[in-house]
Amino acid sequence: MNDYTFQVDPDDIISVAPSRRDFLKQIGGSLTIFFFIDASSAFAQRGREYPEDVNAYLRIQSDGRISCFTGKIEMGQGIVTSLAQMIADELDVPLDTIDMVMGDTDLCPYDGGTVGSRTTKYFGPALRQAGATARAILLQMASDRWQLDPQQLAVTDGVISAPNDPSKKVSYAELVAGEQLEHLIVVEKSPEHYSKHTIAGTAYKRTDAFEKVTGTALFAGDIRLPNMLYARVLRPPAHGATRGTVDTRAAYMAEVQVIEDGDLVAVLSEKPDVAENALQRIKAEFDIPTDGRDNETIFSHLENAATSERLVTAQGDIELGKKASHKIIQAAFYNHYVAHAPLETHTAVADVKGDKATFWISTQTPFRVKPEVAETLGIPEDNVRIITPFLGGGFGGKKSGQFIHDAARLSQKTGRPVQVMLSRKEEFFFDTFRPAAVVQAASGIDKNGHITFWNFVHLFPGTRSSEPIYNIPHYRVLAKSTNRGEPSAHPFDTGAWRGPGSNTNVFAMESQVDEMAHAAGLDPLTFRLNNLVDERMIRVLTAAAEKFGHTFSPGPSGKGYGIACTNYLNTYVATIAQVDVNKNTGHVQVKRMVCAQDMGEIINPQGATLQIEGCLTMGLGYCLAEEIVFRGGKILTENFDTYEFTRFSWTPQIETVLIDNRELPPQGCGEPAITTAGAVIANAVYDAAGARLYTLPMTPQRIKQAVEG
Repeated sequence: MNDYTFQVDPDDIISVAPSRRDFLKQIGGSLTIFFFIDASSAFAQRGREYPEDVNAYLRIQSDGRISCFTGKIEMGQGIVTSLAQMIADELDVPLDTIDMVMGDTDLCPYDGGTVGSRTTKYFGPALRQAGATARAILLQMASDRWQLDPQQLAVTDGVISAPNDPSKKVSYAELVAGEQLEHLIVVEKSPEHYSKHTIAGTAYKRTDAFEKVTGTALFAGDIRLPNMLYARVLRPPAHGATRGTVDTRAAYMAEVQVIEDGDLVAVLSEKPDVAENALQRIKAEFDIPTDGRDNETIFSHLENAATSERLVTAQGDIELGKKASHKIIQAAFYNHYVAHAPLETHTAVADVKGDKATFWISTQTPFRVKPEVAETLGIPEDNVRIITPFLGGGFGGKKSGQFIHDAARLSQKTGRPVQVMLSRKEEFFFDTFRPAAVVQAASGIDKNGHITFWNFVHLFPGTRSSEPIYNIPHYRVLAKSTNRGEPSAHPFDTGAWRGPGSNTNVFAMESQVDEMAHAAGLDPLTFRLNNLVDERMIRVLTAAAEKFGHTFSPGPSGKGYGIACTNYLNTYVATIAQVDVNKNTGHVQVKRMVCAQDMGEIINPQGATLQIEGCLTMGLGYCLAEEIVFRGGKILTENFDTYEFTRFSWTPQIETVLIDNRELPPQGCGEPAITTAGAVIANAVYDAAGARLYTLPMTPQRIKQAVEG
């Protein structure tokens, strides 16, 4: 899509089974659990309607290992470990007996995609319920065997026993050995209370670490099939370009197959370098339309293009809030287009055989891709299988894409497996960038430093995290974009980027809060605490401040301290940073970052820590350097020599405070902390140098200009 607005999709949380017959045929002898879910159960979340047979799948194998099937995928966020912890706890089995089967559309229940830090929050409860149900069934099977009440039995490491009779012991594997059992029940068993969890809540190293460290982990680009061809595809030089004449005669070489099929022109070979050489021999003419949009004009263009207005949230009366104000602060905040820049470029391997097709794809949404490629191939959707290996980073950018359809068509045309792997230049060109956006802010304070009103207009970032987190009597949040059917305001596609919408919104909102603190003559910590009533947020901010261990002063103090807070989809985050700023060069050195996070019950403390550290490290890139340079539809940023993200030398000391709020079910962890990075660094730069930065990224040139006034 062109105009980015993030909306929660019901597909993100609904799990729907393949047909029972097909599933049983695929998994062979095992215990399979099917259960009906009442609408009030743990599976019915946020008012979503579920099919009657929302199914979770477990396979207990003869050697005692347990396969857990999930439509979610692993792209570095660590759910291959944390989901296994959750199901192991409910089954009372060792963690190392769980094998995760992920993102295979023939084996796993339907899932809308691994997006939005939703895996643990929404799939986790369903997985726990499945484990609790499976354990109840197995206990019932043992009780039937021994004619004992299930309450008289115990489970330890997957072995059921009767404590009063040592002769009565049976493992899960022995119970289901050689049998294929289908139990159709009404769910009554609830997951264990968190106080009984022994695996969840314990720090575990990543279960995929050995594979990735030794290089045995498979990504889409590692798939090698017999008789496979490598394809290189003719691409336009700019978005919106129209292709004219194409001369492929020089590409006809030994070991090369040339395909010209309408809009698809490609060369294929069993050797990737030969295919690349052939592509360079193709001569093509393109008509590139002129477009006045570039890095200098994009923000005024967005402001003029925003013709549609939507109310996000409101309370009170803005005019009354203005009248009650001692001071009013107005500002506008801007951010440029940012690339996902994953180390692994988008890759697809297609193997089309008649009316059946199997794909290995680097995608966060295998089940959404499935009907798309079925339509491209003109075959039944049930005949398409998507397998998702490990992903080398996704960050919201690996969903569908033209490369998948190219691979599908080329495999169908040649009758052979085909791999299409984007080059780094193609990766930048076809990326769905984080949208350039504008946030227009106005707010007021009274003589006591309390916020009187809050009036924000968000142009094109999306609305996530745009609701105010402070105690404000009068507020209004508007979102503006283009009307449906109108030309896109962006010259190329935009989309979700780790913490979609929130990075821009929190940067603007928390920068504005710092401006208000300065206007009130208060330090940024005191001002925030004075305007907060949410106990969770107060607890998180206080925990971060205590860990930081330094006293704040009204800014700019010269200390280089900054604060930023947010509520990201019910995960609460407070980040504090310390920076040095060279006023002569504009260079920023981030020295230390402290992040406190309340994400409810913590499944894997080590995994949570790694995610927070990764978020803050990645966040420094969009704060200080990352910006796509373009002219109209032409992407001038083509590789990492001109697109700079976080370097090792930039990385500060990072300290995390994990607030284990076990009364709250697990929330998201993969994205929240990154959303505070822009604001916390901007606020720290202001405190150090007395210069307010209103545009991301805060490059040395922009900082120097701001310092010089």
